[in-house]
Amino acid sequence: MRALGIDFGERRIGVAVSDELGIMARPLSVVERTSRAEDIARIGEFASKRKVEMIVVGLPLNMDGSPGPAARRARRFAAALRRELGLQVELWDERLTTAEADRALIASGQRRARRRELRDGVAASLILQSYLEARQRNRRE
Repeated sequence: MRALGIDFGERRIGVAVSDELGIMARPLSVVERTSRAEDIARIGEFASKRKVEMIVVGLPLNMDGSPGPAARRARRFAAALRRELGLQVELWDERLTTAEADRALIASGQRRARRRELRDGVAASLILQSYLEARQRNRRE
């Protein structure tokens, strides 16, 4: 099952895609946010072009697990995606994925300006990869 991963931010949306078997995730794009309708349309284009069956939206919980304003925005966006695109949409804990994405980009030798361009897409792939691995573990148990 092919899936999209979404890192929903205030200014940008990181997008990742899985392989057809739903095993590996890779960064796909970073979308500059404009309006909710246009943002959803862009994600819908990615989903349609790649024959995606589900979308995983990162849920930015506080470190204590409580939802803050960013988590509420992510929930509303996920609900709008579900409603507008008619796809299965899951929320997935994304705590520390942006920091992890930054560390990976630094380790790969990316310069600061390039890291800024890539960070949200890499974070989306980390969110999606975490979801895919958890799903695989649950199937084995």
